[in-house]
Amino acid sequence: MSSLYKPFSVSDGPCKDAILKQGCTPLQHPATMTRIPSAGGGSTRTFTPIPNIYPGQRTLAAAAIGGRKITHPWKAILAGGIAGGIEICITFPTEYVKTQLQLDERANPPRYRGIGDCVKLTVQDHGLRGLYRGLSSLLYGSIPKSAVRFGMFEVLSNPMRDATGRLDNKASLLCGLGAGIAEAVLIVCPMETVKVKFIHDQCSLRPRYRGFFHGVREIIRDQGVRGTYQGLTATLLKQGSNQAIRFYVMNLLRNWYKGDDPSRDMHPLVTALFGATAGAASVFGNTPLDVVKTRMQGLEAHRYKSTLDCAFQILKNEGPQAFYKGTVPRLGRVCLDVAIVFVLYEEVVKLLNNVWRTD
Repeated sequence: MSSLYKPFSVSDGPCKDAILKQGCTPLQHPATMTRIPSAGGGSTRTFTPIPNIYPGQRTLAAAAIGGRKITHPWKAILAGGIAGGIEICITFPTEYVKTQLQLDERANPPRYRGIGDCVKLTVQDHGLRGLYRGLSSLLYGSIPKSAVRFGMFEVLSNPMRDATGRLDNKASLLCGLGAGIAEAVLIVCPMETVKVKFIHDQCSLRPRYRGFFHGVREIIRDQGVRGTYQGLTATLLKQGSNQAIRFYVMNLLRNWYKGDDPSRDMHPLVTALFGATAGAASVFGNTPLDVVKTRMQGLEAHRYKSTLDCAFQILKNEGPQAFYKGTVPRLGRVCLDVAIVFVLYEEVVKLLNNVWRTD
């Protein structure tokens, strides 16, 4: 009998059928091929039985070859953490000013006349370092926050991508919502509570907190662990809607830009522009929730019975315009924030793909 290696063809009949019934795939690979006589007694047919991979694996394999590669969750976690840490160091002063303006309630009367006045008085009273008061608490939280956000988004979105790696816009909205809820519960609520208390504490005549760990210790001693989870409902609403809007807009613009070619590369400047647009959309979409969340996490949070009561009191005492306090500084910070994070995330993932093979 001939020992010629030859793959199956449609005419291989019973031999092929017997193999396919076992869920195996004939491959032409001399090192592992087994010789089986053909049904007609002629030439020998060779094959290698390989177990079929389940549908999810086939989809991931196709996506990695045909379009935008599926990002491994661990890569997303690492890249997200790096991007978040760098971003917050750049944008924190705008976050500080936004929080100060939101805490500066009309009934006090307000201390600051605007963004410039807030910056001027802060530098005058505390120096340039005053604009970075509370950075440690936000930095300690920003790294794991971005890690959880991008990691959870990839976990949720990978099974929803088509064979080219393309993600449907509606699916991106749901995945963004899930990522926002995860980061709110695990990271954002305790981190934001501590940050707001730090900044609010600076406004008092005798500040209590000397640093991040001292502040956390004092908060837990006075209010228990629950004291770091003030405003959880508002935070869930804010972060969930935040990430749902951002990932939806970003995915919408990405799909539009790539069109029928999912493998088309996006220049970092394009990614930054799309990220800034997504950030702006989230600001106008949920600033009222951000204002309520900030009030619920401040040192005067005891004045409110619940998140709904907080919103009602703001509307009653300060009017509807109060829900958009701090919009301008928040708009500048968030647009810069989202643009930087998406650019850094994409670039770090590209770098990791070169040194860390997960295919």
